[in-house]
Amino acid sequence: MTDSHDYSGILDKLIHEPARLSIMAVLSACEEADFQYLLNETGLSKGNLSSHLAKLEQSGYVMIKKGFKGKIPHTVIKLTPFGENQFNIYVKRLRRIMKKLK
Repeated sequence: MTDSHDYSGILDKLIHEPARLSIMAVLSACEEADFQYLLNETGLSKGNLSSHLAKLEQSGYVMIKKGFKGKIPHTVIKLTPFGENQFNIYVKRLRRIMKKLK
């Protein structure tokens, strides 16, 4: 079945990329997550995760705090209020599209 509607301008392209969508989904389900947790949950490589987090941070969707646990580097990531709002809008729009296609 094909649909003649063009949904390309409706969904946030920054979030819609599969790796970033999985990062945003994981972060939306928790208050914050450390880098290792995101690695495990998304299945991305360290470099890939870092790259996508940088894009999300530059756009104001996530906040990244770097520090140490003892002598070990520790990075914590959380959605910003803006990022949380953008993700909620994305999900609502995706649900609306899916409802139209049923």
